[in-house]
Amino acid sequence: MLLAHCFSGRLWGLRGSSEAMKELVTWLLSAWMVWEAVGSTARLHKANNQDGRCIYSFTVPSANEASCTDPGEVMAIIRDLQRESNSQHLELESSKARLSLLETLVSQLHGNQAARSSSSSVVSLLQKEVESLKREQAQRDTQVSRLEYTISNLLQDKSDLQEDKKWLEEERNELGRRLENTMREVERLRASQCPQAGEAPSRDSLQGTGNTDTLDYQELKSELVEVPASRLLQGSPLPGLPSAEGGESGCGVLISVDEPVTFRRAETIAGKYGVWMRDPEPISPYSRETTWRVDTVGSDVRQVFEYNNVDQFTKGHPSKVHVLPRSMESTGAVVYRGSLYFQMRKSRIMAKYDLKTEVITVQKELPNAGYHGQFPYSWGGYTDIDFAVDEMGLWVIYSTENVKGAIVFSKLDPETIEIEQTWETNIRKQSVANAFMICGSLYTISSYSSPEATVNFIYSTKTGTSAPLNIRFENRYRYSSMVDYNPTERKLLAWDNFNMVAYDIKLSKM
Repeated sequence: MLLAHCFSGRLWGLRGSSEAMKELVTWLLSAWMVWEAVGSTARLHKANNQDGRCIYSFTVPSANEASCTDPGEVMAIIRDLQRESNSQHLELESSKARLSLLETLVSQLHGNQAARSSSSSVVSLLQKEVESLKREQAQRDTQVSRLEYTISNLLQDKSDLQEDKKWLEEERNELGRRLENTMREVERLRASQCPQAGEAPSRDSLQGTGNTDTLDYQELKSELVEVPASRLLQGSPLPGLPSAEGGESGCGVLISVDEPVTFRRAETIAGKYGVWMRDPEPISPYSRETTWRVDTVGSDVRQVFEYNNVDQFTKGHPSKVHVLPRSMESTGAVVYRGSLYFQMRKSRIMAKYDLKTEVITVQKELPNAGYHGQFPYSWGGYTDIDFAVDEMGLWVIYSTENVKGAIVFSKLDPETIEIEQTWETNIRKQSVANAFMICGSLYTISSYSSPEATVNFIYSTKTGTSAPLNIRFENRYRYSSMVDYNPTERKLLAWDNFNMVAYDIKLSKM
């Protein structure tokens, strides 16, 4: 009861002010704490005093206390409670701080996920860009490779053109020398060998002493000899030569060459001169219509165009292109029994190339033969070694130092390219434009550019002698670089200034 009075007095004194209200709350809180401490035996009372003021009081039975507890002890209890409250408040603030930190971490986590998603998108874009750059690099590499290949080809073409220019300059100089020599020779012949007016030239004066050292001697002889071919053959022929009794079948002597028929024209500068061929004795899968063609301008001639028939050839649609393992030289190649025979560039080596298996099966050196411009025909073109085919088989026409540039020709074994027999003539190789074989006899052409050229000489292997001829041969396009005989078709095939032409011919009976 004393405790109640103490509280009552305290509250009375503080009633009516804000401080009193705070004190009231504090004391009530203390009372409540005491209530909780002592249990349900405490009693709270509310009553008006004599002045009509409200007084709160409570009683706590105690066997040990005879009066109210000292206010200092109550304050100590309250301070403890305040410390506990402050501790709980700190814990609450700590929890709030931790919660805030967790919220921040969650936010960062979401942000990191978004960043990772964004980073993944960026990586994907970068990968695409890298792939695009790689493709562009590959394209650039391809373009660079093509440019390098083109440059290489251009450099090769430049080298070829320079070599051709050099050759043309040499040809020009050679032609100048020949012209000068020709003029001197004409003057000499006029002064010493021309017959008196009204006299026919004697055979001895035309043939001279057999000297072949003068460059244009044979050409000058052919120009002076105007005896018609029919008269030459029907009159008093040289011993062993067949007589001309007419007829067009079987072997015989050439008596006429018809006008040329043009099959097609080359498309590029490489076709200025070349060679085209048909096999007179074809082997499967080839036929007599199968045609081969080589453009021979350039320093690395390897491509051989193959055509299944005449229609493909005339339209320029090859069925196949062979690439030779070794470069060929000039226009002297032929096709015979399924193989291409040609001269390897800058050498005297003869090669046999199997057209079906596409390999060189035989190589053989032609003994002592001139090559690469030593003994060409008058038109040049490194035509030192010239293959030919006739009714008797495979031949090669060439020259050597031993005979001082006169024409030499040999019969070859087509399987081994071994020489079977050789003949030497008194016809200077550089004085004629071309040569071909018919029925075992050698024929030459006077000029490669004159529209009124002639087949001007024949050399018979049966007699070992030569005779002049005067059979008209037309160079329609003014630059015949190849003339070959095809015994099956009984035609001369020629390459005349980009044009591939053919001539029908007539032979006498043997």
